[in-house]
Amino acid sequence: MKGSDVRVGNVSKFFDEFRALNDVSLEIKRGEFFSLLGPSGCGKTTLLRIIAGFETPDTGALTFDETDVLSLPPNRRQANTVFQNYALFPHLTVFENVAFPLRIRKAGNAEIETKVRDYLKLVQLEGHAHKKPNQLSGGQKQRVAIARALINEPRVLLLDEPLSALDAKLRQHMLIELDQIHDKIGITFIYVTHDQEEALSVSDRIAVMNQGDVLQVGTPHEIYESPATDFVAKFIGETNLFDGEILSVTPIQKVEGEYMVELAIPELGAIKVTTVDEVKSGQRVSFTIRPEKVLISTEKPTTTREDINLFQGFVDEPIYSGFQTKFYVKVRDKILIRVIKQHAKYSDEGPDIVWKDSVYISWSAHDGYIVGVKES
Repeated sequence: MKGSDVRVGNVSKFFDEFRALNDVSLEIKRGEFFSLLGPSGCGKTTLLRIIAGFETPDTGALTFDETDVLSLPPNRRQANTVFQNYALFPHLTVFENVAFPLRIRKAGNAEIETKVRDYLKLVQLEGHAHKKPNQLSGGQKQRVAIARALINEPRVLLLDEPLSALDAKLRQHMLIELDQIHDKIGITFIYVTHDQEEALSVSDRIAVMNQGDVLQVGTPHEIYESPATDFVAKFIGETNLFDGEILSVTPIQKVEGEYMVELAIPELGAIKVTTVDEVKSGQRVSFTIRPEKVLISTEKPTTTREDINLFQGFVDEPIYSGFQTKFYVKVRDKILIRVIKQHAKYSDEGPDIVWKDSVYISWSAHDGYIVGVKES
């Protein structure tokens, strides 16, 4: 691996009275594609700027490969940054924009020629070397910025919402290209974004942040399937989230360490959910079930499985999106539950369930998740 291990230790940062970061600690592995994900103002860009050397923390430590870098200026950290606005020189050609870091360190012309050509090839811009930035598309400008950031062969590449200025389709295309570049060069990528789909698509691991705190660190699967807090559950994708109280906890036979829990949800009634966490009767918890894991039908399911949660309601709002339909189902005239039905076959010409239909919704106890225990 060509990248560096990056360790952030108990970093805090204030801007006057505003707390941007609160005792943040992270360990980012060499060669990892690691994302800092959260809403605007959560502290992710401040943390990236501290890693880059553009900001100094009030407290805490920062190391690359166990070497303290807080005292080093940005140009000596072996970390380069790709900015949201590209930061290209408008009067220079693509070739000269990419060559700029090499000219700063007075590299020879032969080295400059070879390396610029190599990195333009890496970002698929070989035929655009003599163009000016105003002759390029947004995606091409971003690729120039990436090539310029990589040409000095940093050990860490920092990306501050680099795709946010692009339209949705181009952003998806650039994500794939960015992931391929990471695979080819193998250095550590630290990627800042507020877009959960971006983070889930390309990251090896994700740190979800809010209000200066890191709420959870994990793989995309862990973050999506096993959210640590209510905020993470709601911020990552769509979900149905309820408060409830544990009525009973029963060990599941033949599955060591797993329990069947019965929850009382005021708006919904009693439901079942499995968990591997230690919980007990009387505890208040949050429960989440993803919309795509809820089944919907106009006919009552015939299953007799004890682990199935089944409710009857009516369709308050169907939203057809071509590849799927999202249903808002009103249950007990109190609560809307989101359900997503995928259209996987040609015969699915449209939703067979429509507005005001009476429907049954169901899900397995194994598909729900207890987010966490509430404070009494």
